[in-house]
Amino acid sequence: MKINKAEATEKILASNGKFFGVTFTKKNGETRDMTARRGVTRYVTGEGLKYAPEAYGLITVYDIAKKDYRMVNKKTITALRINGETYEVE
Repeated sequence: MKINKAEATEKILASNGKFFGVTFTKKNGETRDMTARRGVTRYVTGEGLKYAPEAYGLITVYDIAKKDYRMVNKKTITALRINGETYEVE
């Protein structure tokens, strides 16, 4: 099924802590496939970020494999796997 980048972003933001898979292009041009989730509060120090990720088109997620927080660029998402569905993102 095909969806646009705005719909993919909405699905990620509405995932409510559920696991999802996302494929996107990193800043250096590499393609990255990640299993992640939102709403993770472990390892949060309370200090916060020095910038607002939303202002740069980024979504903060917790990468399950790396066990650390990562940013997903909304503009470069190519595939999304969430709630048992696989989406091709245009």
